[in-house]
Amino acid sequence: MKPLVSIISPTYNSLQFIEDTIQSIIQQTYTNWELLITDDCSTDGTWELIQKHQKLDERIKIFRLEQNSGPGVARNNSIKQAKGRFIAFCDSDDQWKPDKLEKQIKFLIENDLPFTFSAYQKIDENGQEGGIVNVPEEVSYNYLLKTCPIGCLTAIYDTEKIGKVYMPEIRKRQDYGLWLKIFQIIGSAKGMNETLAYYRVRTNSVSSNKFVAAKYHYKVLREVGKVPLIKSWYYFLHYALNGFFKYMK
Repeated sequence: MKPLVSIISPTYNSLQFIEDTIQSIIQQTYTNWELLITDDCSTDGTWELIQKHQKLDERIKIFRLEQNSGPGVARNNSIKQAKGRFIAFCDSDDQWKPDKLEKQIKFLIENDLPFTFSAYQKIDENGQEGGIVNVPEEVSYNYLLKTCPIGCLTAIYDTEKIGKVYMPEIRKRQDYGLWLKIFQIIGSAKGMNETLAYYRVRTNSVSSNKFVAAKYHYKVLREVGKVPLIKSWYYFLHYALNGFFKYMK
């Protein structure tokens, strides 16, 4: 039997998009998965909707935090409950292509890898397709300190090789913090430069606020990566310049 994949999804007032996210997972050609959704005290009907989906598919498991704590805490709650060999991530406004899991799990197993990620395509709030974000064939820890090419919605790691690794429980850039923690263990990882997922770009989201993202990127370098002060500014400069050139394209 194929290994179980635990898919980690935090929700907070995600009613507008969560249906599409869940359907994209249900439609996976790789069927041995569990979807663990931890709701961060939604008030817009998200909790009621995911309760309905739980009743329709026993692979969907839902949890609710007692107080609003941020996506890092919500993801960690799901990771704690996960029973799968592989841990994958799909946020409540993103979507996967139907063969996403099939291709990535095959890539991980055939190449005996602890971690992988892929290219993805941007979509807007209406689902209109935008640019494709390609990824390098391989990323080292030092490369990751300079810039982060890993989209959370594409990342998968193998708990048999590195155990369960949790996100730092900060409000923003938790995924980057997790990659740093994992890369401190594995050193480097191979990517698949094939578009396997859709990343939704939302107005006024954390990721759309470049100043806030930059501030938390530096915070993660210092507090999670434990990068010394002078080196942290060196790596942060690379991050800032890379972001600038991306914006100018």
